[in-house]
Amino acid sequence: MMGVAMGGEASKAHAAMAMVQLFNGGNHVITKVALNVGVNQLVFCVCRDLLALSILAPIAYFREKRIRPPMTKRFLMSFFFLGLTGIFGNQLLFLVGLGYTTPTYAAAIQPSIPVFTFILATIMGTETVNLLRPEGQAKVLGTLICVFGATVMVMFRGPVVLGYVDSEFPAHSEISARGQPEPAGWLMASISDLGIDHWHLGVLCLIGNCMCMSAYLAIQAPLLAKYPASISVTAYSYCFGALFMVITASFMTNPQTDWNLTQSEVLAVCYAGIIASAINHGLLTWSNKVLGPSLVALYNPLQPAASAFLSRIFLGNPIYMGSIVGGFLIISGLYVVTWASYRGKQAALGTIPHVSWPSSEPHINRVFAMIHRIRHIFPRPSATLPKMVD
Repeated sequence: MMGVAMGGEASKAHAAMAMVQLFNGGNHVITKVALNVGVNQLVFCVCRDLLALSILAPIAYFREKRIRPPMTKRFLMSFFFLGLTGIFGNQLLFLVGLGYTTPTYAAAIQPSIPVFTFILATIMGTETVNLLRPEGQAKVLGTLICVFGATVMVMFRGPVVLGYVDSEFPAHSEISARGQPEPAGWLMASISDLGIDHWHLGVLCLIGNCMCMSAYLAIQAPLLAKYPASISVTAYSYCFGALFMVITASFMTNPQTDWNLTQSEVLAVCYAGIIASAINHGLLTWSNKVLGPSLVALYNPLQPAASAFLSRIFLGNPIYMGSIVGGFLIISGLYVVTWASYRGKQAALGTIPHVSWPSSEPHINRVFAMIHRIRHIFPRPSATLPKMVD
């Protein structure tokens, strides 16, 4: 009976993560129009974060009053790092990286999020992977397929399958960064003596953006085992993230010009704050509690496919062969990892026998011994944490 309940929750979590990426695709389309109009990026983030916090905080207070554990210093420190990485660092580093590189490069590096998450979750003990068993090999293979599919979608365009090519499409298909004020001019001035130019600073910021999102998912999973109030976890994270963002914006924006929003920009902020932030992060946190961080991170590559689909419907942009091939690879990779996770849970319950590949190579044993020693450095999650056991 418990297995049926867990299976039902897992199905809902998979559907929720697909919906999250669809909402993120809509946010990409709407935000693209707003940023091209000229709204300041930091002002946009501050408004969306404050709006999301104003929605999440009262819902968490009244809905989870009975199941919310008392606040401790350990919980407060965890919320601090969640807000610092998943909200503040994730958004700000992406904006700085986008301003110093190109939107194409920024999109191309995002598929590294599942890889970073997979590594961090394995080191922290949230995920268990045994490369000597078919399920463990399938997890790694499915992750690589998802990353490869997202890379194909970004780097390979191919012929048009749906729609037609507009000569003005390339000029409007990406978020323009040149019209925005330089978000980290003070930072660039302070490190210019080190020989780091704008492009390399942007690359470092984009890598930091991906690592922040991966750290957010990896830290959040063991916290949810001890703090089951998922909406409250999201609200506390946004509380710290919005605080950091407001402090940063107060030093890096012009109060007289940057904070004047038009009607279309207000509508974009409302969508980003309500749908893309409050609802999406609430679903993301709950899905992370059910599925685990690695499987949740694998849904990130679906975002370009959702953006292409919604851009075709609402903006009339064409759909290219690369988007279709990449989307097929991403879905295939997700299926492989989901199958491996299901088989791992069945093997752990004794429903199916464990199957291992015979191996006597000593270097593989040394690798597993080293991983085992590294995992002892980090605190092990509670036994109630849903682990991805092969």
